[in-house]
Amino acid sequence: MRQTLLLIAALVFLHGCGSTQNMIPIDPPPPETTGYRAEGKASFYGSRHHGRKTASGEKFNQHALTAAHRSLPFGTRVRVTNLRNNKSVVVRINDRGPYSRGRIIDLSEQAARELNMIRAGVVPVEIVALK
Repeated sequence: MRQTLLLIAALVFLHGCGSTQNMIPIDPPPPETTGYRAEGKASFYGSRHHGRKTASGEKFNQHALTAAHRSLPFGTRVRVTNLRNNKSVVVRINDRGPYSRGRIIDLSEQAARELNMIRAGVVPVEIVALK
């Protein structure tokens, strides 16, 4: 009798382990940086965030060539190309974001200047991770 109860309990437990119904979703792992490429819209952030702490723990510097990305690891260097004028800049990911729908990267003000996107504010870009 006891063995039967243990067997039933084990089967119930194992059946529950195979079910995804009650599992808590976790964030997807960051994409591999080698070969990472994406197209989408870029925006920038500047003076009102200058000096504040980024998600990586360093202070944001609007004059540095840095960017915020939702999932690329901190320290990843990416080439961002403005698809309207073909200008490119290499930035280092040091923050999380952007939080605006439809955008794939937030650039520092300096990076935005180098892409000649200050006036437009939001531009289509290509992002390619560098080794």
